[in-house]
Amino acid sequence: MTYFDHAATTPLASEVLEEMMPFLTAAYGNPSSIHSLGQEAKCALDVARDRVAGLLHAQAREIVFTSGGTEADNLAIRGSLWQNENKGRHLVVSSIEHEAVLDTAESMRVLGWDVTLLPVDRAAVVQPDALKDAMRPDTTLVSVMTANNEVGTIQPIAELAAIAHEAGALFHTDAVQAIGAIDVAPNEMGVDLLSLSGHKLYGPKGIGALWVRHGMRLAVQMTGGGQERERRSGTENVAAIVGLGKACEMAAEGLLNGAPGRLSALRDHLISGLMSAVPGAVLTGHPSRRLPGSASFLFPWVEGEAILLNLDFEGFCVSSGSACSAGAIEPSHVLLAMGFSPDDARGALRLTLGRDNTEADVDRLLGVLPGIVQRLRDLRPGG
Repeated sequence: MTYFDHAATTPLASEVLEEMMPFLTAAYGNPSSIHSLGQEAKCALDVARDRVAGLLHAQAREIVFTSGGTEADNLAIRGSLWQNENKGRHLVVSSIEHEAVLDTAESMRVLGWDVTLLPVDRAAVVQPDALKDAMRPDTTLVSVMTANNEVGTIQPIAELAAIAHEAGALFHTDAVQAIGAIDVAPNEMGVDLLSLSGHKLYGPKGIGALWVRHGMRLAVQMTGGGQERERRSGTENVAAIVGLGKACEMAAEGLLNGAPGRLSALRDHLISGLMSAVPGAVLTGHPSRRLPGSASFLFPWVEGEAILLNLDFEGFCVSSGSACSAGAIEPSHVLLAMGFSPDDARGALRLTLGRDNTEADVDRLLGVLPGIVQRLRDLRPGG
């Protein structure tokens, strides 16, 4: 199989697994224990926290380990809203967020908060003027993702965060798709909270982190033993945290060694090949401000799920949208927010490249995908 679905998950790097193994076997101590096995585990957590912070150009004390990106988003949104309830009960999120943000925002609406969904343009960009218009004196938090998981568009986060701060609100960004793909520095971006996930950058599933600007307070969502500086209780998943730390260290090395440039070249080769070979193909997302490995398309007059199944038969793993909505009958909320019709949105295909993909992989895909699209179009009544 040739894997073109890295936005859904990445394979666990062998180097990451190697560092995790001792903490799945002999080094089984609880980091809260004061004996030698416990202190070995605590030391491993400290090293991992330094590595995650290093990737973000941040401080280790600002890293809160969570069970993944979803929990990090929940902690950021619920924690900041409850902590700052006295300022107001207004939350602003973009209309193309991951469900971890959108569903959390909806749950807060049910509890009495006002929620504003920011529109996006045809390229899935949140325009700064739209955020300015949405801000109110009682706005407590703005949440806009760094890069979209379906179409790859990178948002102008620094400008958006500055607008939120000027109005006295906090700013959170879900950077799950961006971390490791592009250089992300929350202090330079001017955000207050940033979410990341291990399995999007060749780390294990079930682990993530929330970067919390030093000095910020959050209402605790998980109470108990007071771990993570009393910001997230629960005995730490040491092996997974170690894996996340190693994955972040490797991601930092990849950024320094030109990995984004290599992926961008492969992506552009894929885009130009498909756009020229498939009549009517539409590239979705921003034409240039997009993640290095992300290419997403609409193929009119054909169902994206049908393309996916045919490509699977040919040995390719791809996606027809975001992984969390796979199998859903409804068209992508991201594409609808961008102004595409439900019929057009059902023809979506997402191709996301990773570090092991080669030009030969892309050429092989280009050799079969145009024929699949044409064959499916021919099967339509009157096709």
